[in-house]
Amino acid sequence: MRIPGGSGGGKIGGFGLVIIVILALVFGFDPSALLQGQLTGDSTTTETQTQTDIPADDELADFVTAVLGSTEDVWTKLFEQMSEAYRVPALVLFTDWDRSACGAAQSAMGPFYCPADEKVYIDLSFYQELRRMGAAGDFAQAYVIAHEVGHHVQTVIGIAGWVHQQRRENPESANENSVRMELQADCFAGVWAHHADEQFDIIQSGDIREALTAAAAIGDDRLQQQSQGYVVPESFTHGTSDQRVRWFDYGWKSGDIRDCETFTASEL
Repeated sequence: MRIPGGSGGGKIGGFGLVIIVILALVFGFDPSALLQGQLTGDSTTTETQTQTDIPADDELADFVTAVLGSTEDVWTKLFEQMSEAYRVPALVLFTDWDRSACGAAQSAMGPFYCPADEKVYIDLSFYQELRRMGAAGDFAQAYVIAHEVGHHVQTVIGIAGWVHQQRRENPESANENSVRMELQADCFAGVWAHHADEQFDIIQSGDIREALTAAAAIGDDRLQQQSQGYVVPESFTHGTSDQRVRWFDYGWKSGDIRDCETFTASEL
């Protein structure tokens, strides 16, 4: 994966079982926990970059900020095409522990997005765990970030607020809406990859395979089979491996946000 230079440098746009939790939430902090911290009003976070206790791995920190910068460029342009303004999420790099408006940010959570303060939280040590679990490669790492930014896009366009309202009014639909929300964020990550490649020529041979491998590794069905030896579909919150791969692929191939309508899709 080639990382472009550009506007991301100065203002950045913006995973229960001990080890399994890390991957189970790798592409999004569990919405049932996130939405408990959702704002009751509008967020006022704009494009300030917040960093606390920046880890010593400067090269990886630079990589993360560059990927966040590319998401800013891509989503700003896409929102302009829809005659809308894109609010840039802030980035928080931390070590071990930090605070978020959604509660404590801990290393065991992996990267996550908090809609209450519109920030992406990343402990860089997570990527060592990601590699250990077989999802290696810089584009797999970039895909994780793009998925979290996908949750921010859902917040900006009102989907996250709608899901939060549905959770209060129809609690029996919470798991299904959680799955649809996660799969849409996977699709949005694919949309980012499509346009980032068009704008910056960043995709190299094997990059998409890295992303698809990472998506397959953290499907609810695979994680449950690994952790408890059986699968309980009713408890899924993120989608199966096949679903996660399929929805990323939709976004990657089309580049059209309208093809990410997981909430109206009859089949996931």
